[in-house]
Amino acid sequence: MERSGEGMTGLDYLSIAAILLIGVPHGGLDGAVARRIGWPNSIRAWVTFHFSYILIAALVSMFWWIYPLASLTLFLIISGIHFGASDIRHIMEYGENHWLPIIAHGGLVCIAIPGFQLSAVAPIFTILIGENDGSSLLQAISYLLYPYLGVVIIYFGFSLKNGKWRACALNLFSLLLLAFWLPPLVSFALYFCFWHSRSHALRIWENIKLEERPKSLIETFAYSGAAWLAAFCFFWYFRESPDTALLQLTFIGLAALTVPHMILVDLVDSKLHRSIS
Repeated sequence: MERSGEGMTGLDYLSIAAILLIGVPHGGLDGAVARRIGWPNSIRAWVTFHFSYILIAALVSMFWWIYPLASLTLFLIISGIHFGASDIRHIMEYGENHWLPIIAHGGLVCIAIPGFQLSAVAPIFTILIGENDGSSLLQAISYLLYPYLGVVIIYFGFSLKNGKWRACALNLFSLLLLAFWLPPLVSFALYFCFWHSRSHALRIWENIKLEERPKSLIETFAYSGAAWLAAFCFFWYFRESPDTALLQLTFIGLAALTVPHMILVDLVDSKLHRSIS
């Protein structure tokens, strides 16, 4: 599938480069997260962890190949949950009702960015899942945009009455403005690289023991290098047009890595954190 229109701009290419080179490496700390939640530090456990991680990522990629519309839909949903939960985790307290902030923050990527920029996102969705399915999914997102903005307004009112949420609400307001004014790849790259990935990496890094930090740093570079090598092999082997290959590589790759990352961070590690709290 070729992208229609004028193709990607220089800012689009720069955004994808930032996503791959700056955003993706934050998942390289997953090994440290696994050890923190009690994963044994042995050769057998190391092999089991990496095999499981790669297997899940491979299954997600295969599922996307067979069911592209369902895959992109599920990816947007789980990304919203992951981003929403991650963006507020630093101020969450155990037992606190947090559905409103999660929906408000999670909807930025899966509703606001595509909903604000329907015409700009349409060629991207066409490349990822085909023109008809892409149009159907964008239409569904457009229906959700105004209800979502209503939730955001309620969240802003909630933050005015609950002071600890004001900074998060202000950040969300700034990100929504960027999503409204900037091209979708640019606004997503800014959020993913300099907000989500940065805050996640700092939060994990602060909880790694000092004696384990050199090992975790080496792991991060090794995992990132392996991901970049896999990306290069994909780009070279399939020989699609540059725009098509880059977009498929970026977003199908993100989906494949997000699922095992989310299982580890949002389910296992988050559950342990709540138990300790």
